[in-house]
Amino acid sequence: MALFGFGKPAAPPARQVPRHIAVTMDGNGRWAKKRGLPRSAGHAVGAETFRTIATYCKDIGVRYFTVYAFSTENWKRPQEEVDALMDLFRKYLREAAETMAARGVAVRILGDLTPLPEDIKTLIRETAEIADTLGEDAATASLCINYGGRDEIKNAVRRIAGQEIGRAHV
Repeated sequence: MALFGFGKPAAPPARQVPRHIAVTMDGNGRWAKKRGLPRSAGHAVGAETFRTIATYCKDIGVRYFTVYAFSTENWKRPQEEVDALMDLFRKYLREAAETMAARGVAVRILGDLTPLPEDIKTLIRETAEIADTLGEDAATASLCINYGGRDEIKNAVRRIAGQEIGRAHV
């Protein structure tokens, strides 16, 4: 710090930054409602915030940034809201993958993508192709879609049960 407000402030001491930061997006709809806006406006602001934070994380040296954005529970929301979220996802994938790649951030989509519409799956593949072109110096911003702890446990038990059944028939 500058002495008595004169001169340039001293640079903050060097600090280690975490390699990975993960965030659960929650409250975007409530944020919008509180401001008299539709819930979709809150989701749009949340998507832009993801992009801003992901590039900032890269700038300060955070290698991985993960956002849990759409859980399996979100399918239970009103269809209009789910449709708006899917439209936002389409728009985001078209824009963000290239603009973030230009900043050295690879966008990755994680989760069970099987129930997503085919056009979104195509956009996810295109996003992965863009990410694959970036070198090892790129940071990674992962967007988790259609994830859930209960589903993970259920799927793991099914895989284990399938392995046990397979062994029984050997």
